[in-house]
Amino acid sequence: MFVDIAKVLVRAGRGGNGVVSFRHEKYVDKGGPDGGDGGRGGDIVFLATKDLNTLLNFRYKPELKAEKGGDGGKRNKRGKSGVPLIVKVPMGTLVKRDGMVIADLTEDQQQAVVARGGDGGFGNAHFTSSTRQTPKISGLGEAGEEFEAGLELKLLADVGLVGFPNAGKSTFLSVVSNARPEIANYEFTTLTPNLGVADVDDGSILIADIPGLIEGASEGKGLGDQFLRHVERTAVLLHMIDVYSDDPAEKYQAIRRELEKYSESLAERPEIIALTKCEGLDDEIIAMQSTALQKVANGAPVVAISSQTHDGVTELLRMLRDEVAKYREREAEIVDEKEEDLPTISLDDQVVSDAWSVRRVSDAESNEIDDEDEKILSLLLRALRLKNLLVGLTLISLNLLIACEILCEKWELLTNCCVKERLAKA
Repeated sequence: MFVDIAKVLVRAGRGGNGVVSFRHEKYVDKGGPDGGDGGRGGDIVFLATKDLNTLLNFRYKPELKAEKGGDGGKRNKRGKSGVPLIVKVPMGTLVKRDGMVIADLTEDQQQAVVARGGDGGFGNAHFTSSTRQTPKISGLGEAGEEFEAGLELKLLADVGLVGFPNAGKSTFLSVVSNARPEIANYEFTTLTPNLGVADVDDGSILIADIPGLIEGASEGKGLGDQFLRHVERTAVLLHMIDVYSDDPAEKYQAIRRELEKYSESLAERPEIIALTKCEGLDDEIIAMQSTALQKVANGAPVVAISSQTHDGVTELLRMLRDEVAKYREREAEIVDEKEEDLPTISLDDQVVSDAWSVRRVSDAESNEIDDEDEKILSLLLRALRLKNLLVGLTLISLNLLIACEILCEKWELLTNCCVKERLAKA
């Protein structure tokens, strides 16, 4: 059974709780706190695989839940992290949260963390201070992310077959590939998309056949709008038009209108038009129908074929292969151009000269810094880094710059007071 839309509740693991614990050893009077932190909750990770082609499994498993993180232990032992839950999905799966795409898995073995596990709570060892040597509090683990994920499968193919019902799409696919779609002499024989690999000389192309379109398909009529998404990622559209149609040009234009209503980018995709079922037909009739199509095809090539006798099939496959190669090459060039157009961000000399460096201090030096000084110094560094970063990126407004200056001045003044107080005590 083919399923390309599904919803599933994802629940990442909750973080483990921190613990309250104190050292209890012989000859160690009043041992300090040694409660460990809780472990991190397990993530939910989606893994794309070429071995699946449907979202059917999610019909029977509507909830995914990852493992909880372990609680902390004595002697500052951290709790065990929850094991990530790996969920396999077909290549081409979109994952949405509140309608927004958060993952697009288009390659085999591509992974995406869909829901992150919660952080573990702190043990009581984290809550010590100069005035609180025996804290009897610990933190609870944070809840993991939880939401209803929408899954949407878009088949990945090089060529998409489009056309009215009973136009010969499935027959063509069965002839050029090992796919075995249902074939019969009535409309809407194909009810689900089919994929087939067609060998072309030393290479191959992947072809997707979707159910036939009718006028109004983009608005929900027939089956078409349910499956048009499966040709959105294709490089080339192959229009299949029955040579016995009363008005093949109108048939082509009707399909074009539906594509334009559904997606402008899809309507701009390279096209090839195939006149099908030409076996035994007079050449003059074929030429007449081809001429009618060429007048409205906007330069798209028109090829007459017969899936029964294989006439014109090899020529058509080679044309498709060449068009796919051109499209992929253009795609790669566009990506390169976009990367070249990315702005280069550089910091001016003033910002670089004010940069902070990090060094390791000795135990003797570290003992001279108490918790309060650390907090003040940390906040001061944050304020200065924020101001310098925003100025360097030229993303700061005048009001925000003034606010940063005031904040920095306040923290500098406070820090100077603390330093003077420390010197006076010394």
